[in-house]
Amino acid sequence: MSDNPIHGFGLGLRTEHYADFLDRRPAVDWLEIISENYLVPGGKPLHHLDRIRADHPVVMHGVSMSLGGTDALNADYLRDLKALAARVQPGWLSDHLCWTGVNGHNLHDLLPLPMTEATLRHLGDRIARVQDTLGRRLVVENLSSYVRYAADEMREHEFVAALLRRTDCLLLLDVNNVYVSSVNHGFDAQAYIDAMPADRVVQIHLAGHSEQDGFLIDTHDAPVCDAVWALYRHTLRRIGFRPTMIERDDHIPALDELLAELDIARRIAREVAAERAAEGVPA
Repeated sequence: MSDNPIHGFGLGLRTEHYADFLDRRPAVDWLEIISENYLVPGGKPLHHLDRIRADHPVVMHGVSMSLGGTDALNADYLRDLKALAARVQPGWLSDHLCWTGVNGHNLHDLLPLPMTEATLRHLGDRIARVQDTLGRRLVVENLSSYVRYAADEMREHEFVAALLRRTDCLLLLDVNNVYVSSVNHGFDAQAYIDAMPADRVVQIHLAGHSEQDGFLIDTHDAPVCDAVWALYRHTLRRIGFRPTMIERDDHIPALDELLAELDIARRIAREVAAERAAEGVPA
């Protein structure tokens, strides 16, 4: 992946910050777009994206592929996704390890999967078909979750690691999601990180969350908390640096506030790189 333009630190592109990226040259190395926001034949979203893309490499992040669903993969959606990828030439294209609907109805939520051998086979077949259709490797993201299935046959980190071993896909490691799920389900977040095949991790997500009725909810509406920063530090110690971005989808602040938060990630990455160098470990 040495020829990939995605390096360093990024942000999710949101409409509130279009003008900032068009009028300024903020210290952001790359941007992540929500694919569904640009699956249109024209109009302002694509107009702005084309202009911003001229100055900033992008990756595409989807929320509607429903990799774990039982409905047939949506051929029209995959066709439009492939066309958008041809237009913006993303560093990679990602979606979630989840299901999002049934019987043709999109529930507009990222719903967890039963962690079983049957699910692994189901996902492996669908990921292979998606990759064949798109003509590129797919990047999958670990989910935050609030329930578990009685049918589960393995722990989440075992499930994700097994999927990565059995398929040709790559991993978007959402550190906040690991933390949220670890609190909700009572597992060791660091052990989860340690179980991930480092050579498959291509991107890291950081985000804020909220607490409701004793659960942590992945709301992306607040700054990254200290516990997630600590887990990010552990992640970099374990696997080395990966392109890292901060997600904010609600209560979106001025861009400068997000840039200041991104500087925290930069500082942690520099500190960990220095530690690894002192130990003779590649950064």
